[in-house]
Amino acid sequence: MSYSLTTYVVDLDVLHASVGSKDDKLRRMIGGRFKQHLSGFDDQFSHVSDEGGPSIRDAIRAVIEGGPFDEQYGFVYGYAYKWICAFHGRSLFNNDFSPMRSGWLETVDKGLAELGVTAVGVEEFSFGCVPSPLPAPELEPCYGEWSLTECRKALEQWEAVTEERRAALDPSVLSAAESCMDWCRTAVAAGRGVAGFFF
Repeated sequence: MSYSLTTYVVDLDVLHASVGSKDDKLRRMIGGRFKQHLSGFDDQFSHVSDEGGPSIRDAIRAVIEGGPFDEQYGFVYGYAYKWICAFHGRSLFNNDFSPMRSGWLETVDKGLAELGVTAVGVEEFSFGCVPSPLPAPELEPCYGEWSLTECRKALEQWEAVTEERRAALDPSVLSAAESCMDWCRTAVAAGRGVAGFFF
């Protein structure tokens, strides 16, 4: 079974504030920008609406309104939050993480730790949940964040690593680690953080 990690550079405060903001203009702009993607999601998960669950547009509305939520469809609200994040943020290069095998995030984190980069880790994206009051998905998407401060610290740690130590890493792990540092550089340059969705 393969997995995927999608990351965004985003103002985390703005993203968090969108939940329960009751900003109908935001809801309409998200629906307009991602119209085809949202329709595709509903087609893929047509069983949800067949069961009386929310469409992705209904879920986005609920997240922005702060509820009400149908607890059994937590994953739909998780994906709604992902589209809100995509609206506010900018997607980052993730070819080293999509598709990926089970255990890959842990492998990359071990590689980063071997180099002394401990301020950030990709495995945390597979542990967390979307913020309250959204109902936690039973399985996916999982969610995590790197703050601007964490990204800055990770870059400081990375700059202290010698070329010899980097070259000693497995090339695929090094490539993934370099992608992580690129995410941090992009976030620091923008004065923002990184949000990641694992599914």
